[in-house]
This record gives sequence, C-alpha cells and structure tokens, in this order.
Amino acid sequence: MDKATIVLVTLVLYQALLLAVGYWASKRVTTEEDYFLGGRQLGPVVAALSYSASSSSAWSLLGMSGAAYVFGLSAIWIASGSILGAIIAWTYVAPRLVKFSHENNTVTIGDFLGHGVDDRWKRKIIVISAIIILISFAFYVAAQFQGAGNTFSSTFNLSMTSSIILGAAIIMIYTFLGGFWAVSVTDAIQGMLMVVASVALPVFALVEIGGIDELISQLSALDKPELLSLSGKNIGLAAAGFAFGSLAIGFGPIGQPHLLVRFMALRDEKAMRQARALTLFWFVIVFIGMFMVGLTANILIPNPEFGTEAILFQLTGIVFPPVIGAIILAAVLSAIMSTADSQLLVGASSISYDLKIGQRYKGREVLVSRLAVAFLVVTSVLISLYLPATIFDRALFAWNALGAAFGPTVVMRLAGMRFAGKIIYSAILTGFISAVFLSLFRDSPGDVIERSIPFILGFGILWIWCQRKDD
Repeated sequence: MDKATIVLVTLVLYQALLLAVGYWASKRVTTEEDYFLGGRQLGPVVAALSYSASSSSAWSLLGMSGAAYVFGLSAIWIASGSILGAIIAWTYVAPRLVKFSHENNTVTIGDFLGHGVDDRWKRKIIVISAIIILISFAFYVAAQFQGAGNTFSSTFNLSMTSSIILGAAIIMIYTFLGGFWAVSVTDAIQGMLMVVASVALPVFALVEIGGIDELISQLSALDKPELLSLSGKNIGLAAAGFAFGSLAIGFGPIGQPHLLVRFMALRDEKAMRQARALTLFWFVIVFIGMFMVGLTANILIPNPEFGTEAILFQLTGIVFPPVIGAIILAAVLSAIMSTADSQLLVGASSISYDLKIGQRYKGREVLVSRLAVAFLVVTSVLISLYLPATIFDRALFAWNALGAAFGPTVVMRLAGMRFAGKIIYSAILTGFISAVFLSLFRDSPGDVIERSIPFILGFGILWIWCQRKDD
C-alpha cells in the first residue's frame, strides 16, 4: 500500500474507535448533569489525559512546533508559559474548585461565578458568561477545524473546504452522542497518542541530524543568530516583554471553562491529586517535544511546503515509514478533536443550561443540548471558512479573552473573597472587552500587553471593591 492508503486506513480505524466510544457513552446519559459532567465520577487517569489534551489543542502540536521553527530557542518561553499555566491550575484552582463544586452542586462556570450573589445579578452573570463563552468558543473551535482541514488537505489533496467539513462532522457525531463521557474518554485516548508523537518525532529527528551537538552546529551555520538566542530578534525592554508575554500564556488556564469543568467533574480530592501529577508530566513531555520538533525542522525542512504550521507533517514523512507516519497524523487529529469536542460541550451547556433553553422543553433537555452542539459546529465551520486566520493567532485570541474574562474572578473567589454581583459582572465584562480591544492593535513583543493588561484590569476591579455590598 502507498502512504496515502496506509494513512487513510489508520484514520478510518481511529475514527471508528471514537464513534464507538460516543455510542457507548450515549448509553450512560440520562440527565443534563450526565451529559455535561458525567455524573461527577471522573477518575484520575481520564481526568489528567483529557484535561491535558483539551488544554493543548492543535496549537500545541502545530502551533508550538511552528513557533519554535520561526523563533528558535526563544520559543522556550512559550512552552514554559504553557507548563506554568498547568502548574497554577492544578495546584491552586483544582483542589478548591473540586471541593466547591461538590458542596454547591455547580454545573457550569456561570453557576460558579454567580454563586452566592442576589438572584438579579446572578442571572446577569450567568448570561454574560454564556455569551462570552459562545463568542470565544466559536473562534476557538474554528481554529481546531482549521487544523483538521490542514491535516486532511495536506495528506489527501482534498480542498480546504471539504477537509474542514469532514473533520467537523466526525467531531460533532461523537460529541453529539455521548456528551461528557464520550469527550473525556476519547480525549484520554487522544492524550496518549499526543505523548507518543511528542516523544518519537523529536527523538527520530535528532537521530536523523546526528544528535544535539550536530543540531546546534547546523543551526549556527544557518546565518540566523536569532534562532540560538533566548530573546530572538528582541533586545532590551522588547526582550523582557517577549519573555513575560510568553510566560503570561500561563494566566489563561485559570479562566478556561472547558478545563474548569474537568475539575468540577472529578470524583474526589484523591483523584484530583493523582491527576495533577500525571497532568504536569504530560505537559513537560508534549511542549518540550514540540519545541524540539520546531528546532530540528529548521535543519531538515529549510523550505516548508505548506507553511510553518504544517512542518510536523513534513517532518513525519522524512523520519518515519508510512505506518508510523499515519499514527503521528492520528495524534495531530487527536489534538484537534480533544479541544474542539470539549469546547463544543461547554458551549452547548451555555445554550441549554445557562440560558435555560433546555428547561423550556421538559424531558428533552439532553436533546436540546445535542442540538446546541450541532449549532456550534455549523457556526465554527463558517468562521473557519470565511474568516481566515492562523491557528496560533485564533486559538491564542480566544485563550486570552476567556482567561481575562473569568480568570481573575475564579482566583479571587477560590481565595475565599466575596463580591457584590455587579462587581463580578463588571470584572468579567472588563476583562473580556479589553482583551478584544487590545487584540485589534499591532502585537507587542510576546503579546505582553494583550496577555497582561486585561487580567490586571479584572483583578483591579475585584481588589478595589472586594466585599462591598450591592446597592
């Protein structure tokens, strides 16, 4: 069989497995809580792998490797920021949110943010949270579909339109069927594949080059000194801004609804502690692995055929036989699907649960939730087709916007602080609007302004008016 046939057979078998999981999970869904949180029975291994895969998405494999290809050693700050974010999320947020959500029976991020305030402001907080989630996830999921499109297009010579629609359809079917259990179990499978790819690809690429010393020697000979600099092309304050801005990616996880629901769904605190160790190990392996992929690709792929965000595919074809290459390709699709499915599910919870659309159809809440998934898929496909942008930029925009909107309130509320409803509402809206506004301007070094100012503004509002009462 030729390479395309081997890849196709591997992918068909892989997709069949995911659809089978979706069908199995559909038998475990009877209520909205089952559909959105899996009955709060998530164990440590599935929690760790599904969180990791959902957090990282297509940009960890395609975007991170592409960034390391362009920036060289300075991309290590991006990898470090992502790892730092996982550390913050699992050491500070997770233990507190597991306890809070079990004690107060919160189902969504809006539920959590609005808990304990008067009903009028609670409803406003839940509604604005749902709207922000839907806007941000429409672009975030579009980035994942675009990644799927790139994968199918570069492998099978399909048009980008056909490729995006095909990838989106597969993701929609198993999410539609099985809800949280389907998403979590498939994400765990996908997380394992991503680890395999992140270890195997850089190791074999280094063997092809001749080792670390030879890699550094050949990078030095490229006449691109920025590739071997920790600040890249930046100097002085710009270098500091690039480093801090890249590390500020770590602020994002504390405000990502599709990651926070993993904490809400954990079985107990013991499962949380076990999942934390597995997650941090996963992040180090995957991000350092993709960092090395980008560096080695500078030597093995001097002229990328499909752009820097597709170097992983080309590198796979160089260092692996077709069968292994097919597995790596499945890992890339895993990264895409693992984030898209989680985001679709949380977006659906915003429509059905937070906006109470599901409650208008008693006895059919799960059906409404599934239709909400289908609606979000169609919206995101249209965005990916008609509003072009790079996967990296689109994903990081949504990441920053969600993090700035929800992160400050999550941190402060989990610290035991109490706020009037209008203060929480103001902090959420300020963080989101400032993130969107700053994204319209020319990027600062490391996007330091876009990634820090919205968080600072949100924290500032909460700090100044902490414990003040509603009017």
